[in-house]
Amino acid sequence: MDILIESTEKFEQDLNRLGHGEKAMVIEKINQCADIFPTQKSYVYRKLHRLPLFASLNGYESSLYTLKISKNLRAILTVDEDPIFDQAIFTLFRVVAHDDLVKAYQSIAESLYQEIAHHSPETASAL
Repeated sequence: MDILIESTEKFEQDLNRLGHGEKAMVIEKINQCADIFPTQKSYVYRKLHRLPLFASLNGYESSLYTLKISKNLRAILTVDEDPIFDQAIFTLFRVVAHDDLVKAYQSIAESLYQEIAHHSPETASAL
């Protein structure tokens, strides 16, 4: 299984605001998860946490997670498995202080899922 790691501009900005030690810790934790994902997928998913979403996804399940980096730092990411191409894509959205987590998470979720949340289940299935 191939693992791709993609990052958003916001994630890169957040990362660049961190000190050298925190930045290294973020990169190390994410790389550890990516490295073991092909052989220890269930372990990685146990390290990830889903927060409640602002709205229903009409039967869809969110792939948006948080990963604890340190006592005060969390990464917000998605993990999308693609069995056709035998790959998993980790998309890194933000790295934030624990106190800012819910606000950042809800903002990302709203942006990612606004189209799904505004359609009825019948309309969403036609997408």
